[in-house]
Amino acid sequence: MVLNGKDTCDKVIELALSQGVDYIEARYEQYMNNQFILKNGTPELGAFDRTSGIGVRVLVEGAMGFTSFNVYTQDYVENAVKQVLKLTRASARLRKQPIIFSEEKASEGKYKVGALKSPADTSPEEKMDLLFTIDKSISNLPIPFRIVMLMDTIRAIYLITSDGSKIESEIPSLNFFGILTAVDPNRGAMEQASYSKGATGGYEWIDKWDLTNFLSTEAEILSKVAAKAQECPKGELDFVVGPNVCGLIAHENCGHPSEADRILGREAAQAGESYLNVDKLGEQIGSEYVTIIDDPTISGSYGFYKFDSEGVKARPRYLIKKGIFTEMLHNRESAGFLGTSSTGAARNSAYNREPIPRMANTYISNGDFGFDEIFEDIKLGIYMKNFSEWNIDDRRFQSRYVGREAYLIKDGELSSTLIRRPVLETTTPGLFSAIDGATKILEFDAAMCGKGDPMQGAPVWHGGPEGTRIRSIVVR
Repeated sequence: MVLNGKDTCDKVIELALSQGVDYIEARYEQYMNNQFILKNGTPELGAFDRTSGIGVRVLVEGAMGFTSFNVYTQDYVENAVKQVLKLTRASARLRKQPIIFSEEKASEGKYKVGALKSPADTSPEEKMDLLFTIDKSISNLPIPFRIVMLMDTIRAIYLITSDGSKIESEIPSLNFFGILTAVDPNRGAMEQASYSKGATGGYEWIDKWDLTNFLSTEAEILSKVAAKAQECPKGELDFVVGPNVCGLIAHENCGHPSEADRILGREAAQAGESYLNVDKLGEQIGSEYVTIIDDPTISGSYGFYKFDSEGVKARPRYLIKKGIFTEMLHNRESAGFLGTSSTGAARNSAYNREPIPRMANTYISNGDFGFDEIFEDIKLGIYMKNFSEWNIDDRRFQSRYVGREAYLIKDGELSSTLIRRPVLETTTPGLFSAIDGATKILEFDAAMCGKGDPMQGAPVWHGGPEGTRIRSIVVR
């Protein structure tokens, strides 16, 4: 007998409960992904992925087990459940401390993100034509190397848990990614930049992003940076960072160190630790102007969801509120360990990956300055609109951001003088303590956030105000 995906999930729950488990969840996922690439105007090999399967996670005698499969015959399913229970019970004897899940309200829901131009209804020819049009807009500029890529995805999920949650969702998404390299042979200078746009929905976002105008403008600016940017002043400078830099800071300096599994040490061997710990909850770790939010509920966002991968209802998470470390990103495992509630941050990237604490859309909240006002009392500084490179240590404590498009600020005014690769380098507490204002308008960029072992890539937004002011950074 062959079952369908949803019926198989129901059967898994029934089988496991009959054999004695504390908790079980079964998640059926269907995933359709298309990827189209142009390199210097020439089509590259694309990718067309059609995947479906079921992931099963159980709690038995204080131990957790996980298995996945994409064969739906009754014999195979019964054996898969039997094996995961056997292995989990065996591992329970080795555990010093039992795993418990936080108690959460059961959720039931069914939702679908709408798309005016669904990826499924947009032909490959139309998608390639879009890339050719975008590429043509920059082909006459001094950009000897360029890649443009479109990726569309439809992900459908059916989740059922033994404590009463049942969620169905379908989320289409679209991502544009580009890499440009500009050179100036007269100076022997080269600048490279990557660009990413992403959202939930369909190809209607192409018009909203106005990609041909966006990328041609960015290509011209990149060429000017290579040809005209001047050496950065040295000494103590004030910085104003744009949403591209601001969002990366929110993601790397706050989002990752706020993940509870990282704080509790599970991520230590994979991606590092955190400068934050449980005792710092409620402590002032930045100025009163710093509020950092991670919000999966932003409509149209690349990291959008209504319920997380454990069926917990999504909500905005105030990681830092007016400089105070307020909450962590929890799944039910980390929340249970600390005796608190999940923050709805459990995400998995595919049916054969377990849900772990992840960001969704992380940003520094806006302030009340107008754009021109944010520069007015800066005697000498740098407006770093976006970044070219960055690095941060394993504890997310010491970080370094290098500007790409950056301008000199002098005597309270933003000048047209381009500055070549200014470096904003400081500790995370030092950075957050040095912020003293931000502008009103928020902007976001898209990215794929990597975490876990095996690696999981999760779509996210990160962003912030048009300008966030950071005082007294020493530039050497």
